[in-house]
Order: sequence, then C-alpha cells, then structure tokens
Amino acid sequence: MQNRSPAAASASASPGAVAAAAAAMAPGVGGVEPAVTLDQVPRWSDPDQRLPSSPTAAGSEAPASSFLSFADPLDAAAGAGGRGASRFPVDDEVNSKIYLWRGHPWNLEVDAVVNSTNESLDEAHSSPGLHAAAGPELVEECATLGGCRTGMAKMTNAYDLPARKVIHTVGPKYAVKYHTAAESALSHCYRSCLELLVENGLESIAMGCIYTEAKNYPREPAAHVAIRTVRRFLEKQKDKITAVVFCTISSSDTEIYKRLLPLYFPRDKQEEDIASLKLPADVGDENGEPIIDERKIRIKTLPAEAANSKYPVPVPADNPLSGSGLTRRRNSKMDSYLDPTFMSIVKDPDLRRKEQWEKSAQAKKGFNCAKLLGFGDLGGPALSAAEEYSLHSRYLAKANSLNLSEIAEMKIIYRGGVDSEGRPVMVVVGAHFLLRCLDLERFVLYVVKEFEPLIQKPYSIVYFHSAASLQVQPDLGFMKRLQQMLGRKHQRNLQAIYVLHPTLGLRTAIFALQLLVDGDVWKKVVYVDRLMHLFRYVPREQLSIPDFVFQHDLEVNGGKGMIVDPRTKHVYQRPSG
Repeated sequence: MQNRSPAAASASASPGAVAAAAAAMAPGVGGVEPAVTLDQVPRWSDPDQRLPSSPTAAGSEAPASSFLSFADPLDAAAGAGGRGASRFPVDDEVNSKIYLWRGHPWNLEVDAVVNSTNESLDEAHSSPGLHAAAGPELVEECATLGGCRTGMAKMTNAYDLPARKVIHTVGPKYAVKYHTAAESALSHCYRSCLELLVENGLESIAMGCIYTEAKNYPREPAAHVAIRTVRRFLEKQKDKITAVVFCTISSSDTEIYKRLLPLYFPRDKQEEDIASLKLPADVGDENGEPIIDERKIRIKTLPAEAANSKYPVPVPADNPLSGSGLTRRRNSKMDSYLDPTFMSIVKDPDLRRKEQWEKSAQAKKGFNCAKLLGFGDLGGPALSAAEEYSLHSRYLAKANSLNLSEIAEMKIIYRGGVDSEGRPVMVVVGAHFLLRCLDLERFVLYVVKEFEPLIQKPYSIVYFHSAASLQVQPDLGFMKRLQQMLGRKHQRNLQAIYVLHPTLGLRTAIFALQLLVDGDVWKKVVYVDRLMHLFRYVPREQLSIPDFVFQHDLEVNGGKGMIVDPRTKHVYQRPSG
C-alpha cells in the first residue's frame, strides 16, 4: 500500500481531522483547485476502506472517510439465496490498482484523464470545467483532430492540468430499443481509453462517468459496463497499468460505485461468494462487452401449417427455445400469414454466409482472368453495404487504439491543402511504398484512420507515381480490399484522383481496376504528365512535394519550359527568348 499524505492520514484519525482534510481539498485562491496525488485517493484494496462486518462497538470510532458513508449491500445480503460459480475471483494485484475518488478527474496527478465529449469534441459538450482548467490550447488541439466517432477515443496534451494527457471519448445516446448497441459502444469507450493509455506507454488514468443526462444513459447499468470492462482489461494488462481511478461527482454515483465495485473487484472470499449471487446474468464476454447470441430464435413454418403444406419442413435437431420458459401461443390469423412461400424469402443468415463462402471457393477454382494477367486474386463475393460498414468500423476502432507513428514517418500518405475547387487533398507517394519493409496490416489501419476525416465530404487524391515503378507495388487484390475497408462513403465523396507521371504499366493496372474492381471510382483518374499541369488542378502552395519528384519531372520532361527554385522548390515558367 502506498504511503498516505499527512492530511489523508489524519483524516482517518479523528472527526475533527475530516474537516481539515476537506479544507485542504477545497478550491484555492482564484477558484483553482490544488492538484491531488494518488496517495491522497482511497485505494479499493486498503483495509481502512472496508466497513466493519458488525455494528460499531460502543466507544469505537466510525470510519471517517466519506467514501464509506454508504451501507455495504454485501453484508446485508450475506447468506441469502444459493451460491453460484464465481465469475470475478479475488485478485489482490488487480484490486490494488483500483481507486474511487469523489471529485473531478482533472484535479488528479495521473498520466491521463478522460473527457466525455461529443463527436465534434466541442468545449460546450465536454466534461464541465475541464477545458477551463486545461486552458485555451486544449480547444485548439481538439479542433485539429477531425472529430471522434461514438465509442472511439483520441488523445491530446493536458496543458495546464496536473495530468500529462487528456483522452477524449464519445459516449452513446441511449434508447431502450437500442440497449445492446448502446451497451457495446459504452464498453468500447472505456476499452478504447485504456488501450490508448497502454499504447502510449502511460500507466495511470482517471475517468469519470462516460455518459451524460442529455444522452439518457441510466446510471447504474452504465456503472456495471464501466466496472466490468475495466476489470476484464486489467486481467489481461495488469502489468502495464498501475492505477485506474473511478471519479464520481454526485453522491448517487458514489453510492452506485460503492455498491457495484465489490461485485467485480471482490477483496476476500466472502465478497466473492456474495458477488456470485448478486452479479447480473450478463456480465459480458472476456472483454466486458455484451454477448450477442445471434439468431437464437429462427422464423420457421408453424407445425399445423407444415402438415398441410407441399413444402417439406425439416425438423430441427435442437430447440433454441428449450429451457427458456417460453410457450408458443397459437393464433389462426397469424398462422395464415406465415405461409411457407413467404418463409422461404427470409433466408437464414448462416446459410447466406455459407453460400458466400461457396461462391468464393468456386471463384478461386475457376478461371481467374485478373490472376492470370498478374493483377492478383480478385475472387470472392462483393460485400453488402452493411458488411462494408461493419468492416470499416472494426478497422477504424482498431486503428484509433494503436500507435502507428512508424507508418506516418514513412510519408506514404499525408494531408495536403485544398485543390482548385476548395476540396481537401490527400497526397500519396508511390516511391515511398516499400513493400519489402512495410507491415501491410498496419499500413491499412493507418490509411483507414487518416482518410476518415476526409471521406465525410467531397475530397481529392494526388498520387505521385514518380520513380514508383522502381519499387514492388501491391496487386489489385490488395487495392480491392483497401477500397472495401474505406467504405462506400469514400467512393461517393471521392471527386478525382490526379496521377502524376503515370507509366504504361500503371495505366494498364488502372484500366484493370476500372473493369474488375470499381469503374465508378477508378474512372475518376486524371493523368498528369507534368508538374506544371498538376498545378492547374491543385495549386503549388497546397502541396508538400518530395525533392525527387521535381528531379524526376526534370529527367522525364527534360526541363522544357520550367525552372525549379532549389531553395523554395517553386516551379516557374522559363522566360521566352
């Protein structure tokens, strides 16, 4: 156990010391609250954070900490009901990393604090008081992040806060009919924050309740999600995290966390046994996310109609409703609508997947023109809009949780300015794509992450093929996969692809992409042979161009009609005469 500060130590000694400790935590001069270190915060595993199992004896002191001011529900429920298997066993090492703090997280001296905000990272929708405490620089940096999707997290500097970093995350809006989706998104908020913490080599984090009254998320269900997600993460990453501080502002939140923490972080065998009785039936999967049992109930022809139907109805070997206590209520009017012909339209999702796999396998066995021409394997069924969205969301979530700085340093893709129509531009440098020393999976994640802010509205791509023919390039199968991950919004909002210094091989490959992958996208290619011609579409000052591109342009075009300033890299028309 860490050593306590004098103020905290005296607080557990006498009631009068409680007032002194409270005064020490009160706002200082000018409304600025003093920083609080972790040794001033109650640790979940500390002995003095436990209520006595029996009423306080006469003459003995009651616990002074306000952290213990609520009745412990585990004691009252001891011995009630039957016992079940423990899903969250006692783990002293994990418990030693958990803290509960009544106050704002940004007053704590930790590596990172969590800001619950909206998709635009607006100051007005962020955790109240955080931006004021951090200073105006935080608003400026948030404006450069390109927003944040629900369930995701992004990191900034903490500026005037005692913490080193601020992790911004967007909690979901809650509606009863979308309970599972909201629960999954909220769990991912907490997990994304913890993943960012570990990815950046940080070890301690303070997080408030990642939901607001405006989003209507019920407090107690949200606390269940928060606590169990943290527990599951620490089970796998406890060697990389030293402290997770749950911060509460209201007395109701403090009471909820006080009641629920023993369920997921039991401190002894008695709490573990009682928690097994009180835990909800669904405590999520190994990551704390809700378990979605797909299609437990399948629509099938009713038995009475099956006997009279000319369509054979197979009898399932197992009954998905067994043990659920549900009974089928017969309704002759409803039976008339459940005609076998209609039922055959509703295809089993598992059967649909099987058909897709069979088509993919058949495409690989059959004649593959693209593979024969050396363009790679383009077999496999096309993805639906829902499948593309799901694929894009999964890759974006993973990309936002990783540190991909080594890919960024390769300068394969980077943001430019705007084109002549005012559309944002993404620059791609073909010669920097070194296939032999590039992790393609991490590169794809980086592409999805970098393109995300652009694809929300019309944009353009500038591709420098200068000297790229000297490097091994990816095949069209890779390009098809990457395009599927970027999704249909990318395809719809992409206005033009300006290709500088195209070779015959590249023109052939793009023609194949038009025929075999997506004609709507690859027909937007505009070939540009000279830098001067490119500047008609994208002004020179809007582009950061590598030096070798200028050199290649001079070698290919013989420098006819232009001069390159060696200092500024600006291109000028050669004066006539």
